[in-house]
Amino acid sequence: MNKLIDLITNGQVEKIIIFYKDRLVRFGFELIENICTKFGTKIEIIDNTDKTEEQELVEDLIQIVTAFSWGFQGKELIKLKKF
Repeated sequence: MNKLIDLITNGQVEKIIIFYKDRLVRFGFELIENICTKFGTKIEIIDNTDKTEEQELVEDLIQIVTAFSWGFQGKELIKLKKF
């Protein structure tokens, strides 16, 4: 993501094409979209299905829980390897 932001801010990216907006970033799509707009980069979303706020909230919560569970499982595996 850092490399992509560097390319965008250096004016090296004209367009980003993604299938779903959550494939670019899990959280903070609006932030990335704002950066792209300021530097003239367009984001094209192929599947632009409209979702209700409730649907987006549920998807965001599922992604948060999934991300935390991956982190927790990784820490547990590290602890097990030490023994």
